[in-house]
Amino acid sequence: MKPELIIETRNLSYQFGNQLVLDRVSLNVREGSIYGFLGPNGAGKTTTIKVLLNLLQAEKGKVFLFGKDLNKNRIEILSGIGSLIEQPAIYSHLSGRENLLNRALLLQVHSVKVHEMLDLVNLTEHADKKAGQYSLGMKQRLGIALALLHDPKLLILDEPTNGLDPNGIIEIRQLIRKLVQERAKTVFISSHLLTEVEKMVTHIGIINRGKLLFQGTIEELHNVSKKNLEIQTNDLVRSRELLCKNGYQAEILSDLILIPYLSENQSAEINSLLVKHDHRVYSLTISKQNLENLFLSITQI
Repeated sequence: MKPELIIETRNLSYQFGNQLVLDRVSLNVREGSIYGFLGPNGAGKTTTIKVLLNLLQAEKGKVFLFGKDLNKNRIEILSGIGSLIEQPAIYSHLSGRENLLNRALLLQVHSVKVHEMLDLVNLTEHADKKAGQYSLGMKQRLGIALALLHDPKLLILDEPTNGLDPNGIIEIRQLIRKLVQERAKTVFISSHLLTEVEKMVTHIGIINRGKLLFQGTIEELHNVSKKNLEIQTNDLVRSRELLCKNGYQAEILSDLILIPYLSENQSAEINSLLVKHDHRVYSLTISKQNLENLFLSITQI
């Protein structure tokens, strides 16, 4: 049985003045996934999130959350979502604990959840410290705790690692994984920190200029990239000449011979050809573009 779609948009469009901010965006976010929504600044990420949270009304298209139409089930749907958009809404003059107690009172959530959330985001030791004295990473974790207080099924985070130092980024990454693996949450996270997202997410959507250019798993994204066979031999010039004579598109780059990768059989044939003609093959590997290069190649289409 396939996991249900937690988020589904169908041909979602949004226009601000004369500018088309979202152009027929169709998202599919499955239950239990960490979906990375990537794009440069101004691509339409935050606008999409605001439409999902019903903070903006899309002119065209449909939004379904938990399999239900957002326009017809607004209150029920939004009660199942926790969100952190841009900066966390915290009171600097209150402690972390007091911020959570205040929100718990507002949401009519039992105060025992406050202690649970502090432990979950690793803030118990700093619970009675004024939130205004928190580091940026601690503020982000407190913001996530506030978003999780009512135990939502879906967590939507807009640039949660923006401005964090490496330790803060690692803490947020570990927390998000924990939420999915141990708390059965689905996480939708927007970001432009591509290399960081690659370490965290299970699925990716790439948006630019309001258009969704790619959607799928990390593996599927790598599969659409160009791959090369990288070969090291004892004589690159002679090896390249031999390969070209046998119909391979070989070129030398630095200390490697590059050939467009086609298949495992092709790799075996090339290795055999070189060895047969007394070329020493030191290494033969398949190279893949990293996520950042893939992102650049897709968004420049």
